[in-house]
Amino acid sequence: MILDRNETSRSQPQFGLGIRIPGSTVTGIETIAGRPAMVISSIPAPNRGALTQEDGIKIANAIKVAVKNELPIVLYLSTSGASIHDGIAALNGWGRAARELAAASGVVPILAGLFGPAVSGPALLLGLADIVISTPDSYAFVSGPEMVKGYTGVEVAAVDLGGSYTLATKTGVSHLEAQNMQEMKEQVEEILSILPRSTNYVSQVIETNDPVGRLCDSLTSLIPNSPTGSYDVRDIISEIVDDEYFLELRPLWAPQLVTGIARIGGHAVGILANQPRVLAGTLDIPASQKGARFVRFCDAFNLPLISLEDTPGFLPGKDVEWRGMIRHGAELAFSYAACGVPRICLILRKAYGGAYIVMDSKGMGSDVVFAWPSAEIAVMGAQGAAQILMRRATNQERAQYQEDYQARYLTPYIAAERGFVDEVIEPRDTRKSIALALELIIAKKESIRMAKHANSPM
Repeated sequence: MILDRNETSRSQPQFGLGIRIPGSTVTGIETIAGRPAMVISSIPAPNRGALTQEDGIKIANAIKVAVKNELPIVLYLSTSGASIHDGIAALNGWGRAARELAAASGVVPILAGLFGPAVSGPALLLGLADIVISTPDSYAFVSGPEMVKGYTGVEVAAVDLGGSYTLATKTGVSHLEAQNMQEMKEQVEEILSILPRSTNYVSQVIETNDPVGRLCDSLTSLIPNSPTGSYDVRDIISEIVDDEYFLELRPLWAPQLVTGIARIGGHAVGILANQPRVLAGTLDIPASQKGARFVRFCDAFNLPLISLEDTPGFLPGKDVEWRGMIRHGAELAFSYAACGVPRICLILRKAYGGAYIVMDSKGMGSDVVFAWPSAEIAVMGAQGAAQILMRRATNQERAQYQEDYQARYLTPYIAAERGFVDEVIEPRDTRKSIALALELIIAKKESIRMAKHANSPM
């Protein structure tokens, strides 16, 4: 059954793949952004959207239809969890829904809109979605305030434990925030207008009046003269994309890494960039997780990936190492290494050590690597090298060594001579160079690996 987007009679679950099943969920096919999509919606009343066994079956069946017909999935969620009245059967139904959603992951885009509670097991459906949008009155958690208090003795309000702001800033579950359902639906439409319908398609190329050869004169003076000076990398992004349009995803979580979707020369692209304004752009665990997930998302839906690099490295510290910096840093490296879409890397300034490697270096398989003249590509910065190699020298000798190191090693030309950088470009030519490179590699194809799946360092 195809439903009109303006359908208002959603108060009763009287439709869903042509069959009426009692419960708190309605399903149907709607036209969104000019194409069909499978829409699955919770009904908050009665029983606060508690999911019955029938709900789980209905959701699972809807997802199967979406995958079979290569339809994006939009899940509007507001549920108090599994129905107590249905008992273990409700849990089984939720398990079937989760299994089908996992099977759909990477096959069709999965968008989730949270407009109320998402409690206990069903909250994990949000973690399976590609993009999550939340409203201010929504909240989600696996263990609620009462359970937290019972186990830890700490009292916490639902909004503090898993409110929309918490999901956007502390946990990274929410990618975007919408003020109400209408704005949420508009954001869903905006996202689906950019993404392809499935992994077997590419995004539609849109004609643009923004010339691909447009010079970006404002970028000439953007990088500060001081090596520790900061700037907003989003100023660079807005200059190089079509019509300054950039939809940033997860802007409040791990903000030292900027991720989002845009268009360059009419082609939909994913953009990942270090943000020098926050922690100097260093990579910590959340930033590595954010970047890895985004790279996999772009790879799944055939979005060419543009990486803008300016990072001094991974964040040092005992706590971050104990929490698994090695494993999570490897997530980002793994995602880039396994990524088969066209990839372009632009080194803006700092590119040191392991962080240089994992931010889509030539060695990681990047198709085209550009660098600005301000790029510093080395094992480490001048100060770090002086502290190690000149630790017994005087302050004056150490300062002289830093100056020599800076002039000799911290330039992009050594890397260019050895083939690790394809071209050193002027900042004003950035949009033109990226657009041209994108046209050259847009039809890139790679062979599929033999293994059933890789054992990624989650």
